[in-house]
Amino acid sequence: MNYEAVIGLEVHVQLKTASKMFTRVPAGYGEPANTLTDPVVLALPGALPVMNKAALDQIIKTGLLLGCTIAPVCKWDRKNYFYPDSPKNYQISQYDQPICLGGSVEIELPGAARNLMGEHRRVPLTRIHLEEDVGKLNHGAGESLVDYNRAGTPLMEIVTDPALHSADEAFAFLTALKTIIIQGGISDCDMEKGQLRCDANISIRPAGETGLGTKVELKNLNSISYVRDGIAHEIRRQLAVTASGGVIVQETRDYDGQTGTSQSLRSKEMAHDYRYFPDPDLMPVKVDEDWKNRIGATLPELPFDRQRRFFSQYQLPYTITAVLVPERELSDYFEATAKLCGKPQAAGNWIANDLLRELAAGSVALADSKARPEHLAALVQLVESGVISNNSAKEVFVDMFGSGEMPAAIVARKGLQQSTDTGELERWVADAIAANPKAVAEFKAGKEQAINAVKGAVMKASKGKANPKLVDELVRQQMA
Repeated sequence: MNYEAVIGLEVHVQLKTASKMFTRVPAGYGEPANTLTDPVVLALPGALPVMNKAALDQIIKTGLLLGCTIAPVCKWDRKNYFYPDSPKNYQISQYDQPICLGGSVEIELPGAARNLMGEHRRVPLTRIHLEEDVGKLNHGAGESLVDYNRAGTPLMEIVTDPALHSADEAFAFLTALKTIIIQGGISDCDMEKGQLRCDANISIRPAGETGLGTKVELKNLNSISYVRDGIAHEIRRQLAVTASGGVIVQETRDYDGQTGTSQSLRSKEMAHDYRYFPDPDLMPVKVDEDWKNRIGATLPELPFDRQRRFFSQYQLPYTITAVLVPERELSDYFEATAKLCGKPQAAGNWIANDLLRELAAGSVALADSKARPEHLAALVQLVESGVISNNSAKEVFVDMFGSGEMPAAIVARKGLQQSTDTGELERWVADAIAANPKAVAEFKAGKEQAINAVKGAVMKASKGKANPKLVDELVRQQMA
């Protein structure tokens, strides 16, 4: 019997705000343990929460970017459980009235032909709600220590429908979602800092059926690659259990990305009853049209929309757009360069190949690069106008990247201008034709590539400074 996997994801994202969700304590990472706390974070008697509007702005922005319905009214609930990472013994969250409903994330289907106008689909979302993060337990030899620096950080939970069907689709979803959130300025999504965390619910069912099988929740997926690997592992495990006549048990499993194995954490019988009830210290939130419109005016272009625009507006190939679009700063750099030089394809090629190579080799951030759009645009224009050859331009680019000197100055300093002296070129061409009678005969007999031997001889005589286009014209004239 053939089976298909059904996967739903729960993605937790820390919002980029200066302070925590219900207090003015700074939100941050890497500070000494338990220094980002106050009476509200530690739930001391008499401390009362106050909502962080910046966090509400960020989740509304996320909802608008993903096409969610923004609820006119949402409320806060207490999610009750007893665990050392929660000093209150409850978490302030949203249960039955979340702020965002529905929506979707566009993904590029893995393994498909790279066709910008197809091979994409939308993964539907169930909801996005806002809550406060919990502390972090650090386990050592014989002891566990709790750090409440993370507790109270604004955290949004993005819940998908059970609409993914492979580990690669889950990887594509998280990659697309992460790109949107980073480019929206909503979060840095650094998984090493816990800013993006993901749990996966996985089941299998006979192919063609619509009902859902028994689901297994997979935790400790602390990188996007581990999400993909963990889901693939769990699908294989469930298929093996089913093939051997066993029964899938609803449970939560812990996945170890280092070993590629998982183990059971708790079964359905051990699942928590969180006893949600409305938080008595917080009022419901009303989101009116003016609030949504203010946020909507700040929305960036979605990555796949930008990719389609680059494809149609600039006629850039997939290979170039796929490099430019994931980073908003790189896309902006490209558009600034293309506007200055009027040659978008050439600009895209230089950025995707030479600029990114030099940035990586020197471990330089784009914002710190000395080669700005005006530098690259000027270099493109020098090549397009025939002042320098492509080979010389490569040399100029490396010099320009390191020094920040304008390309025209580098060309003049190094004497890289192409020769356009027709008289001198005609002499070199005549000498090359005389020195290569076999190539000339072959060309006249119809062998087109034979001309390259003559052109190469001219370029050698000119020490690479002859204009290749002019050389081609003169060689053809003299051999006619």
